[in-house]
Amino acid sequence: MKISKLKVDMRYLIILMALVVASCQSPGEHGHAHDAQGGHINESEDTPTVEATIWTDKTELFVEFPALVVGKTSRFAAHFTILDKHKPVREGTVKVSLIKEGKGIRHTVETPSSPGIFTPSLQPKGAGIYQLVFDINTPTLSDKIVMNDVEVFATIDDAVRDLGKDIENGGAITFLKEQAWKIEFQTTRVVQGEIYSVIPTSGVWKASPSDYKTLVAPTSGTIAFKSGNLTKGSKVKKAQVLMTVSSAGFTSNNLSTEIRKAKAEFEQAKSAYERKKQLYESKIVPKSEFEQVERNYQIARSTYETLSSGYSSGGKQVIVPFDGYVKAISVGNGDFVDQGTNLISITSHQSSLLEIQVSSSYASQLSSIHDVWYQPKAGYWSSLSKTGGSILSVGKDVERDQPLLSVFAQVNDVVEMPEGGFTEVQVAFGKPIKAPVIPELALLEDYGNYTVIVQLSGESYERRPVTIGKRNGSEVEIKEGLRIGEVVVIKGAYQVKMASMSGQAPVHGHAH
Repeated sequence: MKISKLKVDMRYLIILMALVVASCQSPGEHGHAHDAQGGHINESEDTPTVEATIWTDKTELFVEFPALVVGKTSRFAAHFTILDKHKPVREGTVKVSLIKEGKGIRHTVETPSSPGIFTPSLQPKGAGIYQLVFDINTPTLSDKIVMNDVEVFATIDDAVRDLGKDIENGGAITFLKEQAWKIEFQTTRVVQGEIYSVIPTSGVWKASPSDYKTLVAPTSGTIAFKSGNLTKGSKVKKAQVLMTVSSAGFTSNNLSTEIRKAKAEFEQAKSAYERKKQLYESKIVPKSEFEQVERNYQIARSTYETLSSGYSSGGKQVIVPFDGYVKAISVGNGDFVDQGTNLISITSHQSSLLEIQVSSSYASQLSSIHDVWYQPKAGYWSSLSKTGGSILSVGKDVERDQPLLSVFAQVNDVVEMPEGGFTEVQVAFGKPIKAPVIPELALLEDYGNYTVIVQLSGESYERRPVTIGKRNGSEVEIKEGLRIGEVVVIKGAYQVKMASMSGQAPVHGHAH
C-alpha cells in the first residue's frame, strides 16, 4: 500500500509541475519559435518553411510561413519595418492576397499581433503558380509588396520534395527584428553613383560680407544698453532696440535741441509751401518762386525726419536690421561716442564664406572644380551643389610666406561651426566615373582593413570585407566586395558585429 500511494503522489506531482510550467508561459508567445542555434522551428514539422525578404522605397517585409499546400492553412509571420529610422509598424491593417489570373483568396488583419508583426492566414484551393500580395495601410504610409512565382503544392510531399529542409547558412549572423527595432538601426542599398577625384584639404569659416553689418552711432552722445545681457554671440531679432545714444545735458550737439529746431523750421517751411502753392495754382506767383519754396520745404522735412527717426525720450535708438547674432561689441555701457563711431557688428549667418587652402601643385585641377564637400557641423558632410552654394574665386598666385592657393566658396547652409573654425574639405574636380557607392557610416575598420555588415534577409546578416576607393563627402567608392542592390547596415553595424562574436544564439521574442 505504501508503494502504491507513492506512485499516486508522484503522478500528481508531475501533473502539478506541468501546470506550473504551462502557467509561466506568456499567452502571446507561441507559434514562431527558434531552436538552440537560432533557426526557425516550423509549426508543422512535416511542412517546410518559406522565408522571403522584400524591400521597397518605404518598407521592408520579412515574412515566414509554412509552404502553401492545397487545403492546408498557412499562418504568416509578416514583419513590417518602416525603413525611415528602421522602426516596426505599430498600427494599421495588412491584407494578404493569393492571386492567379486575376482571381484568388485574401485575408485582412486589422492590427499587429505584436509591434511590427502581422499574422494573416490563407488556405489555398488549387495548386499552381500564384502571386502573393501584401497591402499595408497605416496612418503614416501605404505600401504594396508583391511576391511573384509563389507555388501552391498539391500535397505536403510535393512541398517537401521541391523545397526540402531549411538549409542554414553557417556563416550568417542572426540578428532578430526585435533586436534591430530596439536600437538606432538603419540600412541602405548599394547604389551606382558618380565618383570624382578629390583634393583632401581643410578650410576656414568666415562671415559672408553680404550677411555682415556694422551699426554706427547716429549722433554724438552717451551709450545706454537696453539689455544687461548683450554679449558677443547673443541672438538678436529684426527691429530689436539694442542701445540708445543720448546727448541730453550737452550744451553742444544736443540732439533734442536740434530736433526741436528742425521741427520749427519744418513747420515754418510747410506753412510757406502751402501758401505759395495756392498762389501758384491761382497764377498769382511765378513758377520759379513756388519751386524755391517747395525745395526749402522738402529739405526741412527731410532734416526733421532724419533727426527724429528712431528718437525716443532716452535718445537715438540703435535698431537691429535683420535676425542674426552679435559678432562684436565695440563700446561699453555709458561710453561717450561721436557720430559715426562703430558700435556693434551683426551677422545673419544665412550664408557663410569658406576659405579653402590648396597646395599649388593642384593649380591645374582647380580650373575644373565640380563640387566642394565640407562639414557644417562635426561628423556631417554637405556640399555646394546640395545647398546651392558657389565658387567665388580661385587664387592664381602664391606668396613666399603663403605657399598655398586660396579658393573662396559661398556656402548657403546652416553652419554650426564658429567663425574662424576649421573644417575638413574635399574639392572634387575632373570627370566622374560610375561605381558602386555606400555611405561612409557603413564601414567598420580593423587596422586599416574595412568590412561592412550585409543584410542577407530579414534576420540574417554577414560581415564581409570590402576594398574601398575614393571618398566623396559622406559616400565612399566600393571597388570589391559588394554588388549594386545589396543592403548594408549604416547604423547599428557594431551591434550586429558583437552579436556574431557572442557565440550564443539570441532568444527570440516574436509574439504571434
